[in-house]
Order: sequence, then structure tokens, then C-alpha cells
Amino acid sequence: MLQINNLTKVYGEKVAVNDLSIHIKPGELYGFIGHNGAGKTTTIKSCCGIIDVEKGEIKIDGVSVKDNPIECKKKIAYIPDNPDLYEYMTGIQFLNFIADIFGVDKQTRSERIVKYADMFGITDSLSELLSGYSHGMKQKLAIISAWVHEPKLIIMDEPFVGLDPKATFTLKEMMREHCNKGGSIFFSTHVLDVAEKLCDKVAIIIKGNLVKCGTVEEVKGDDSLESVFLEMEGNND
Repeated sequence: MLQINNLTKVYGEKVAVNDLSIHIKPGELYGFIGHNGAGKTTTIKSCCGIIDVEKGEIKIDGVSVKDNPIECKKKIAYIPDNPDLYEYMTGIQFLNFIADIFGVDKQTRSERIVKYADMFGITDSLSELLSGYSHGMKQKLAIISAWVHEPKLIIMDEPFVGLDPKATFTLKEMMREHCNKGGSIFFSTHVLDVAEKLCDKVAIIIKGNLVKCGTVEEVKGDDSLESVFLEMEGNND
């Protein structure tokens, strides 16, 4: 579903991502772990076509992000770590706007919006302007907008930041269900215990370099994912 092959991204003299290769299959829930500045967001934005792929190759469902960016974007949803939504819109206007872009018919979008807005407890807020939404409410709306067109691949950058415990539980359930239905998810996170319990596979990136990847059991062995990550980060320092 997502193939990252030998991705390298350089800013001036700084190598943000160094020869990174990750392959994510349909149905896999894949966690991307690293400290601030490790290269996670650069990788994610490259996958979404926001940052140009200058060296290496990224394919989504067999289609090159560099050669066919629009075709790739039709297959994905992207949730940044700080959703930048159109604050002059109401919640329902924004969701309909996203549904229009992806060609979701009115009945299907209505059913999905009702379902997910109820799950996140923001149904009564959909008529309000986004300028009045808290960070957590914007995050919930961004999540709903990602699910409203049922993409093959959902890419998220720190999706649990700003969510309350109930919303966090709801998102985890949605992520697992999406992958059980054959979709794929690639997401970065600092919440290592969530990654350990939720993910099928994880990759650890430190200072732009992929240091370990595989199933959760392969990566952590007999230790916790947190202890393995901290040990690797300490050794790298």
C-alpha cells in the first residue's frame, strides 16, 4: 500500500531523512516512532506530496507520488499534528467540503458524518464556526474528515495529541477497524505504550536514520517498546 524506497531529504547541510525504506502492506497498522526532529514529519509530508521527493521513491498503491501526485492523493487522507482548518466554515461545511473533493455521495457522507460525529461527541457543535473550536475539537473534526471518504491509506502525524481519553479510545478503535477492513494506517506517535498495544509493525527513526523496524514483537523482544527506544536513543547520543 505504501512503499518508501531510499528516501533522502536534505535541508542545507542538515540531513533530515537518510536513505529511509519502509513498506506497509494492506491491512497493516504501522507506527513511526522517533524524538522531535528525528525526521518523522518530513517523511510523512513527503508521502503526502507536501514535500518534494528529490532522492528516492514513494509509491501509494503502486502509484508514484512524484509522477502522479493527484492520483496518489485520491487514495489517502492526511491528518497533520496541528490541523489547520478553514475557520470561516462551520464543522458541517468543512466535512461537506472534504466529501465534495473526494466525490462522496450525499447519502453516504451523511451516514458517515452522523456516525463519527456521534462517536466523538461533537454532533451539536457541527453548526458552529471552526474559529470557536478548541484544539481537541479541531482534531476530532480532522479525524472525521479523514474517514468520511474511506481512503485506502490514512497517514497521521501525532494523532493522539490534544484528544481526551474517550476520544483516544474511539480513534484507536477506528484505526483497528480500518485496517481489519483492508485499509492501511501509517502514523507517528510519542505515546509508545499505545504503539506497542495497537500496532502490527513499528519503525524507529533517530536523527534521520531508520534504526529498527518490524513487528512489535520483533522490535521490542522481551522488553517494552519504550525501553528499547530509550536505549537506542541513548546509544545514538
